[in-house]
Amino acid sequence: MKKRKIGFALSLVLAAGTLLGACGTSDKEEGSTGKGDKKKDFTVSLVTDVGGVDDKSFNQSAWEGLKKFGQDNGLEKGKAGYDYLQSKSDADYKTNLNTAVRNKFDLIYGIGYKLKPAIEEVSKQRKDSHFAIVDDVITDRDNVASITFKEHEGSFLVGVVAGLTTKSNKVGFIGGTDSDLINKFAAGFQAGVKAVNPDADVKIEFAGAFDKADKGQSMASAMYKSGIDIIYHAAGGTGNGVFTEAKNLKQKDPNSNVWVIGVDRDQVDEGQVKVDGKDYNVTLTSMIKRVDLAVEDLSKKAKDGKFPGGEHIEYGINEDAVGIAPSQENLTPEVLKAVDEWKEKIMNGEIEVPLKPTK
Repeated sequence: MKKRKIGFALSLVLAAGTLLGACGTSDKEEGSTGKGDKKKDFTVSLVTDVGGVDDKSFNQSAWEGLKKFGQDNGLEKGKAGYDYLQSKSDADYKTNLNTAVRNKFDLIYGIGYKLKPAIEEVSKQRKDSHFAIVDDVITDRDNVASITFKEHEGSFLVGVVAGLTTKSNKVGFIGGTDSDLINKFAAGFQAGVKAVNPDADVKIEFAGAFDKADKGQSMASAMYKSGIDIIYHAAGGTGNGVFTEAKNLKQKDPNSNVWVIGVDRDQVDEGQVKVDGKDYNVTLTSMIKRVDLAVEDLSKKAKDGKFPGGEHIEYGINEDAVGIAPSQENLTPEVLKAVDEWKEKIMNGEIEVPLKPTK
């Protein structure tokens, strides 16, 4: 397997002028049947994990990236352009991937590490189809591209925010599953908190699911009751329950010091709450993981005939692909300065962020 790290500024990723715009107009281009028929437009779809395309987190970010790619290239939503297939359970992954193949999509994404077994099986059977997996790596498969992120780096930065903001010296982390991937979030967060506040206690728990908002709410309730004032979630739809609990507490007592740190995309909108006609927001910050730009970038490459089959593309702080959200109204200048300082230390290799939390 070839492994490649793609270094680029986000502004360059978004510069449509750097990519060929005429792909798909020639009968001789890849994908033509060779029988003189006109090449169909490039088509691309994604298969969500159980969090769903409207999880306000990971899957939604991927879908936003795919929509932008489709709209920028004049494609329509549907089988002839760009689309998604939503998985209600793990059993849907293989079925949805095969449905996308039968619908003749040129590129098919599997969103989330839980789709790895299904993509491995389907890509082996469907060697003429191109697949991409996000958040895991599939080796020795020329028709599969792998996208991963250095989530621990971005999580370290929001850990710095939490460590400098907590009033109780107690912060929490709620992960979707106790897996290698989610432990990267937990490890980075824990290390960031401890780097700036060694006396702080970091409680790490896992919900066992990414689609159980009620479980997320009950876990958050217990944490807040224990004195924890900031919770970072990496739990997809389960994390929506963390926001619900924080907003409920804010409505009961507008002076309550409860915060949520969002994940994957800027979740400032999820923290909005109105109490007695006054607006509040319980989102302290969010750890941005630019799944949208990764999906957009790879889709452009594939459309341009440069599908990176068999390659592993990794995005981190040096690629501007992880970090804190642009919504920073609840952060002090001192906290933001500290975030920049620690970000620089990560970028120049002065510190190495761990991949697993300490017990």
